[in-house]
Amino acid sequence: MRRRSSSKRTKFIFVTGGVVSSLGKGLCAASVGALLENRGLNVGMQKLDPYLNVDPGTMSPTQHGEVFVTDDGAETDLDLGHYERFVSHRMSRHSNYTSGQIYSSVLEKERKGDYLGQTVQVIPHVTNEIKQAVLKAAEGVDLLICEIGGTVGDIESLPFLEAVRQLRLELGSENAIFIHLTLLPYLPTAGELKTKPTQHSVMKLREIGIQPDILVCRAEHPIETDTLEKIALFTNVQLSSVIPLPDADTIYAVPLMLHEARVDDVACELLNIWSREPQLEEWRRITSILRGPEHTVKIGVVGKYVDLHESYKSLSEALTHGGLANSAGVEIVFVDAEQVSAGGPAALEELDAVLVPGGFGERGSAGKIEAIRWARENRAPFFGICLGMQLATIEFARHVAGIEDAQSTEFDPEASQPVIDLMESQSEVTHKGGTMRLGAYDCELSANTLARRVYGRPRISERHRHRWEFNNAYMDRLREAGLIFCGMAPDGSLVEMVELPSSAHPYFIACQFHPEFKSRPTAPHPLFTAFIAAALAHQKARAEG
Repeated sequence: MRRRSSSKRTKFIFVTGGVVSSLGKGLCAASVGALLENRGLNVGMQKLDPYLNVDPGTMSPTQHGEVFVTDDGAETDLDLGHYERFVSHRMSRHSNYTSGQIYSSVLEKERKGDYLGQTVQVIPHVTNEIKQAVLKAAEGVDLLICEIGGTVGDIESLPFLEAVRQLRLELGSENAIFIHLTLLPYLPTAGELKTKPTQHSVMKLREIGIQPDILVCRAEHPIETDTLEKIALFTNVQLSSVIPLPDADTIYAVPLMLHEARVDDVACELLNIWSREPQLEEWRRITSILRGPEHTVKIGVVGKYVDLHESYKSLSEALTHGGLANSAGVEIVFVDAEQVSAGGPAALEELDAVLVPGGFGERGSAGKIEAIRWARENRAPFFGICLGMQLATIEFARHVAGIEDAQSTEFDPEASQPVIDLMESQSEVTHKGGTMRLGAYDCELSANTLARRVYGRPRISERHRHRWEFNNAYMDRLREAGLIFCGMAPDGSLVEMVELPSSAHPYFIACQFHPEFKSRPTAPHPLFTAFIAAALAHQKARAEG
């Protein structure tokens, strides 16, 4: 047992990255958080992003990845999804700050006269604003892990790095440490990993006054001891604090790999934290299932962002979690909706289930509707999320209820049969950023429905991100045709979930919200658990003829 520090003061770990982007700082930070949480600490997480967008809500998911939504309605960086999947702490709008937010706040204060008489500058005004944001996120936790986006040397990251440098000085070395994630590239012609990029990355950090306490070295190949010794010598980091992190076969093995390399021991020693040994049995169980599943199902995700898995990061992970709950592996097949529209459902015929995710815009909608129709008519398990639910109601209206011109006003503002329409609260909205229906809202589930059986309770709370909704003027016509409105907002104003009766389809359900945002490997979301179970049953039925 390690004795817990008697001090009540919050501890801080600042995570930086060097050499190249997309090394996995978010996963590294989340994994360290998982280890320290499993030692008994209350761990909070935060991401500081250097781009000037106020938030990623208006950025293309093909460029920046998905937008992760918190309970309090913040549109945030996808790394916050990693944080929530690895630690139990729920993220909030204080968990993600961008340069855009920081500068907007400083400029607003300047206009109000808060700095009256002062020349407003990056130092101290911007850096003070950053420090206040970090300290706000640290309230109520034992340890805050704060990731600084971008790479060392980026000009836009400098105010963040300067702010955390000042914080380390103010807090003291026993209360704040730096973990620097870097790359050891492998050169086939030399047949070895090269340490020079790491040396230069640390040198850039030291030039601005930051000496990393722990180095985590990413590599495609195992890292030999002599390489670690060389890195320690030239970066002024203790050998025990140079942590090797070769590529993993699953991201959920990273906490175990970092624990084996003793990163949590080193962090606790540096921060003077006394705690128990981490309880990692659940993480070992998870990796064991992923590496040796009893079954494997093939899930088709029909969308327009088919080239980058980052566009549907939380969705992919939630499907994996549903597989974990069923001791099954999940093979995700991204199906281009436009190919379905042009070439028919051939790409769907080898799948065990079909999922149509959220999204915006008309492109690909015809193919998604064709995929939904195929799943309905062929009794293949179907799950629709957000836009997927809206398109499922359009498909049902057109091909079952006889409303041939059923459409969404998102695609055709002059639609004659607007089964999906702009929310009334959105009609006067002119700005794009942060103006959708965002965050957690309650939903009441009808008795004797699939949704109620899946959740096992009458009321749920899920996160939303949308502007359009089902037009309640069509509810009676679709209900008479057989569609079940199984989930409603408590005041009855918004359709949250629809399904087909078991007599018409073995598993057909859709929701307006985004359940993927609340799924974790240690607590798979019930909708994904049930969906994978239905896929397994469908696979078995097909195998039996």
